[in-house]
Amino acid sequence: MYKKSLAIAYILWFFLGQIGVHRFYTGRAGTGIIQLLLGISGWATTAILIGWIPLAILWVWLVIDIFLIPGMCRDPK
Repeated sequence: MYKKSLAIAYILWFFLGQIGVHRFYTGRAGTGIIQLLLGISGWATTAILIGWIPLAILWVWLVIDIFLIPGMCRDPK
């Protein structure tokens, strides 16, 4: 395995983080799928207000990912 670019991971996090693309890039497809499902289900159900719950969970997770990305790039799976 080769080392992933930290800059690319943060760019993906910033622009496509709500669908988990940065996690797919760093080799964490399982959690990437969970973030993708949280984002899609959250935005799809915001009209009935229930969607704000999965979005809140996702947004907290994305803030935590700011600090986890360097480790994910150093040790890709």
